[in-house]
Amino acid sequence: MKAVVFETFGGPLKVAQVADPAPTDDGVVIRVAASGICRSDWHGWLGHDPDIATLPHVPGHELAGVVEEVGRDVVRWKRGDRVTLPFVCGCGTCPQCRSGNHQICDHQFQPGFTAWGSFAQHVAIRYADANLVRLPEAIDFVTAASLGCRFSTSFRAIVAQGRVTAGQWVAAHGCGGVGLSAIMIAQALGARVIAVDIDPKILELAKKLGAAVAVNGRENADVAGAIREATGGGADVSVDALGSAVTCDNSILCLRKQGRHVQVGLLAGDDYLPRLPMHRVIGWELEICGSHGMQASRYGEMLAMIADGRLDPRALIGRTVPLEEAPERLEKMGQFGSVGITVIDRF
Repeated sequence: MKAVVFETFGGPLKVAQVADPAPTDDGVVIRVAASGICRSDWHGWLGHDPDIATLPHVPGHELAGVVEEVGRDVVRWKRGDRVTLPFVCGCGTCPQCRSGNHQICDHQFQPGFTAWGSFAQHVAIRYADANLVRLPEAIDFVTAASLGCRFSTSFRAIVAQGRVTAGQWVAAHGCGGVGLSAIMIAQALGARVIAVDIDPKILELAKKLGAAVAVNGRENADVAGAIREATGGGADVSVDALGSAVTCDNSILCLRKQGRHVQVGLLAGDDYLPRLPMHRVIGWELEICGSHGMQASRYGEMLAMIADGRLDPRALIGRTVPLEEAPERLEKMGQFGSVGITVIDRF
């Protein structure tokens, strides 16, 4: 099969012929119909993710497609099923999975990280019975692939971790795929949303997707102060959707008393261990929580909101590309400035 491969972290990305995958006893092989290109893939390529232990490697974790082969122990799925899945696949048997929290499984399988991923014509997925999500006919493969990491991660960050309700102020710091998804989801729940980014074009898109206020972080020396002023005291919930020392700090400092900060963006390099304004966390009784994907069992609520028109993730897709363009697109993920999600849909 064809796949995007790298042999060294940060080294050349190339499209090459590699061996076809085979299913594990508890897994399936999916013919990939669409795969999103995500900043997390960029982090993995550069070696920022310790889960990538062996090289060469095939990235890609946001996918949708058709089941082609089924392991002998799989009971819920058959050849020809249209499916998508979370980027974190839980084993289904550890204490975390038994409590319903597959997204923090003790033995998690992550395509594109713990195993070869979906920048390929086929991908092998473990723990199929616990993690595959049946794709409604009304949702096309490109849209479904865009849900796999950024949109579903944002959904859980806003709904479960942020506990956003109608009328609250929600700030999204960084309007890439995660931030734009968070804006759309929070607005659909009736919240008032503030978008923060350094690109005027992206802020314009954020407003079209429902942001009531846009703050340009490049032009505003006090982002947190601007948000507190615009909201009359601060955001109820704030999400660092980018992952940097600056956006994390701004997200915490923009909150009103007893507000909630949700960290979604990965911090790497010099920002790996940021200094946090803990005096504010203590004095204002703020909550800080992480959000790591969303378990397959919670996809139903998200899919229902898409089906009835309250959410339109297709509006976040900026372009679709063939597999041959994926290396160039992945390399450019660190440059920012791109508007919307890029999805591979030709293999």
